[in-house]
Amino acid sequence: MRQTGTLNSHETPLAILTICAGVAFLVANDALAKVLTERYPPIQILFLRNLLAVPIIAGLIVGVFGLRGLRTDHMRLHAGRGLVMALGAWLYFTGLLHLPLAEATSLVFSAPIFITALSVPLLGEQVGWRRWGAVLLGFVGVLVIVRPGGATFQLASLLPVGTALFYALFMISARWIDRSERLLTMMLFAMLFPMLYAAPLAIASWSPVQMGDAGMFLATAVLGSLGLALIGHAFRLAPAAIVAPFDYTALIWAAGFGWIIWGDLPGAWTLAGAAIIVASGIIIILREARQSS
Repeated sequence: MRQTGTLNSHETPLAILTICAGVAFLVANDALAKVLTERYPPIQILFLRNLLAVPIIAGLIVGVFGLRGLRTDHMRLHAGRGLVMALGAWLYFTGLLHLPLAEATSLVFSAPIFITALSVPLLGEQVGWRRWGAVLLGFVGVLVIVRPGGATFQLASLLPVGTALFYALFMISARWIDRSERLLTMMLFAMLFPMLYAAPLAIASWSPVQMGDAGMFLATAVLGSLGLALIGHAFRLAPAAIVAPFDYTALIWAAGFGWIIWGDLPGAWTLAGAAIIVASGIIIILREARQSS
């Protein structure tokens, strides 16, 4: 993200509070989704969440920008990004069915590692040895959590890693969209196309929605939309080097929700791996900020 204008002294704490709130909303959305995976197929959860989120975002766009805010010059690119987002979300929801929330969240935070690695072939960027070292460090963190070959290894642990890879592709593809495109417009299509792709599979595996769960589906749509909007706004209030590290507060929220709802506490391996991934991500963020300054 780029910053425009001069940073106001009051904007930095506001940006930090904004991203922390956005992260909390997203983790709450994930916690609700994990509860719902116990009763509904992950593809149905993805479809219904986005079905409810699309009119919320569209209404916000029309209210702020009018109908012109719904237009885009990058429809094909949005369609491709939507497929990537749909695959990533489906892998994550499926992973939540089998993994503790804190472990799944920790593994998804390997996304900056993939973004750095993929920026070389896809964007033609040059990555120095320090950032390559951070990438390798991050993969070590992933291996510490997943522990392939260990007695507690689960194939399901690879699902959030797949989500991180698809999320990295989704974020990199944003570089190909003109910067004049509104953030809310990009959010709208990031919800719309996954909904369309998920619809046939969701209908084929449909499980009737219980009355008591309808509010939870609506909450996932509201929390997810608010979370993404607040995080995007935070990056506009302050430089990425200041804001991005607070994205990792998600690990605190994930551990808290996991303990309160399921009685899960992160194990020593998960904590150690998460710490390594966080360190790797912060190194990458700081090096990226230094390169762009």
